[in-house]
Amino acid sequence: MASVREQPASWRELEVVSHLDGLKRCPWPGVDPLYLDYHDNEWGRPERDGRALFEKLTLDGFQAGLSWITILRKREAFRAAFDGFDPAKIARFDQKRVAALMGNDAIVRNRAKIEGAVLSAQAWLEIEATTGFSDYLWAFVDGRPIVNHWTRMSDVPTQTPLSERLSKDLKARGFKFCGPTIVYAFMQAVGMVDDHLTGCHRHAGGEGG
Repeated sequence: MASVREQPASWRELEVVSHLDGLKRCPWPGVDPLYLDYHDNEWGRPERDGRALFEKLTLDGFQAGLSWITILRKREAFRAAFDGFDPAKIARFDQKRVAALMGNDAIVRNRAKIEGAVLSAQAWLEIEATTGFSDYLWAFVDGRPIVNHWTRMSDVPTQTPLSERLSKDLKARGFKFCGPTIVYAFMQAVGMVDDHLTGCHRHAGGEGG
């Protein structure tokens, strides 16, 4: 989801929007078909696969300073460039591979973010070998989504004390580009928190309406 802070005040006051298919949705996808599909079928659905969680956290790091729709449109290119976001493979990327990625105009070419993804993959492997990355993350919400009841976009926070705590822990373990705002966007996306507005057809406790 695009950062609430990036939007004009009038947008932040929006509530759910009615669409031609008869469904009410959060306003942030607009009418872009790709964004609408992401809103309906991915955003806020509990994700418990460790590799998929790593992919989303990494892509949220690449989003920093950009809009999420930009990353979403490049996601397949990212997946191809980063070996399907296999942490074991990314952890072995050397400077030659980083240089090749810097020459790939289908992705976001930011050396710090690319090198950060390699370091994050190495950190992921350490957690996966002990508690498992999925179990590690979901323990922060006691294994169940936190269901919020926001009515308009201005109600939705950009970070919380919990995202600050998770961010701090991830950084201590070696993850990069995981500040509290990025981490909260990640928690929303993977269903650790349900931040669909209450009138949205997808707001139903994190498991879909």
